[in-house]
Amino acid sequence: MIPDDIAVHRDNTPLVIAIDGPAASGKGTLAKRLALHYGLPHLDTGLLYRAVALTLLDAGDDLDDTGAAARAASDLSAERLSDPRLRERAMGEAASRVSSVPEVRAALLSWQRRFAETAEGAVLDGRDIGTVVCPDARVKLFIIAAPEERARRRHRELLGRGEETTLAAILADIRARDARDSSRAAAPLKAAEDAVVLDTTELDAEAAFAEAVAIVERLKAA
Repeated sequence: MIPDDIAVHRDNTPLVIAIDGPAASGKGTLAKRLALHYGLPHLDTGLLYRAVALTLLDAGDDLDDTGAAARAASDLSAERLSDPRLRERAMGEAASRVSSVPEVRAALLSWQRRFAETAEGAVLDGRDIGTVVCPDARVKLFIIAAPEERARRRHRELLGRGEETTLAAILADIRARDARDSSRAAAPLKAAEDAVVLDTTELDAEAAFAEAVAIVERLKAA
């Protein structure tokens, strides 16, 4: 008898968990914990776009230079994803800008799909995982939270890392990123039709994780 808690489904297909949502909704934390819980590799796809932006900035290129952005995406190496600067607040804004370039998204699409095609499955989080990268994923979650709550979370996170900022500035950034990510022509931020929406506004990390596991288990058994 196959145990209930193994990573693959009873039909032996890999367990791919696609997690999407806006900035600071909690999707990254959930993705990491679900990957650990199910013994699966995890990819924060936002790091790919941050790495492209950082490559441009390090080279002195303009973030709006679509040709340079496309080349940076095509030449991106895995080692680049370990740069601690990718987690800085400025990189989030920069990544949102380069992610609107169709050539960048196309260059990074195969990278993400290869990651998801492991024998056991994978957990990927981003903004178009369930709609574009892994449209056939067995489990699709779309994580949301009120902008004000997301701003508070990001503010606490940045202060904890010693970055000076204000709650008002972060809220403005979040609203601007939401608008840009949702309205872009290439793979806009939206929930897949078969995604389960999880609102974490009133949930702490433990409660959100418990809800997510319950959803995954229900979908695994479907």
